[in-house]
Amino acid sequence: MLPIDLSGKRALVAGVADDGGFGFAIAKAMAEAGASICVGTWPPALNIFENLLRRGKMDESRKLSDGKMLEFERIYPLDAAYDRLEDAPEDVRTNKRYAERGDFSIAGLATQLVKDFGEKPIDIVVHSLANGPEVKKPLLETSRAGYLAAVSVSAYSLVGLLARLGPLMRPGGSVLSLTYMASERVVPGYGGGMSSAKAALESDTRTLAYEAGRKYGLRVNTISAGPYASRAASAIGFIDEMVKYYAQNAPLPQELAAAEVGNAAAFLCSRLGSGITGTTVYVDKGYHAMGRTVI
Repeated sequence: MLPIDLSGKRALVAGVADDGGFGFAIAKAMAEAGASICVGTWPPALNIFENLLRRGKMDESRKLSDGKMLEFERIYPLDAAYDRLEDAPEDVRTNKRYAERGDFSIAGLATQLVKDFGEKPIDIVVHSLANGPEVKKPLLETSRAGYLAAVSVSAYSLVGLLARLGPLMRPGGSVLSLTYMASERVVPGYGGGMSSAKAALESDTRTLAYEAGRKYGLRVNTISAGPYASRAASAIGFIDEMVKYYAQNAPLPQELAAAEVGNAAAFLCSRLGSGITGTTVYVDKGYHAMGRTVI
């Protein structure tokens, strides 16, 4: 028997605000494998997330196979658009949803992790962060500000997280992000610079794998997941159509389950994936291999 074993490991999953997306599925799969889980949540969504947990609205989805519940060791406020608190504009820092949360920057997260768990607090970092304020606009109509915002939150944030959390990770640690095939093919309707951000994320994965591998002994990979009708993906506006299209045209003609992405993530971050780094792993029922449509 060759189990995925993450016992004694601590994972930080950045970008969990509900139980409907890949971030939650990854956290759950890693908990199933024995890891302890911390999450980073966007401050404007934090109250809602905490209320869902407190009121038991997520109890069913948090159930593990052994009957126990997925528990979060810590829930940290995190807006990965800001490396340091002073980088955030005053109107953000004084906003009620931010001000009551303390230091919500990447540096603030790193400081709090050390305070809570010691000098080497984590083994796994999962980047499940993406935002394109103009995602519904064609690239030709995307403003410079909208484009840079998409790249900042969806790609550079991985660099920012690894720069500050890499020194805090234990030997043999693993970093993982989530990308999408729009990085390499045209997906009409997926605009606002998001395709550019995903391309940057995949390129940075390769470079960071080399740099963080040599400097910290870490592995860095990304999962290119097929479409999934999460709450966040609904912002695109045509996600249900994409889910159906993939299911009709992929080699495995079924809709992708979030748990399949979670399981792949747990494998990649375990010792079973110790030889894999700098890689984009497709978890999309094989759709990426197709050269033409079936239907």
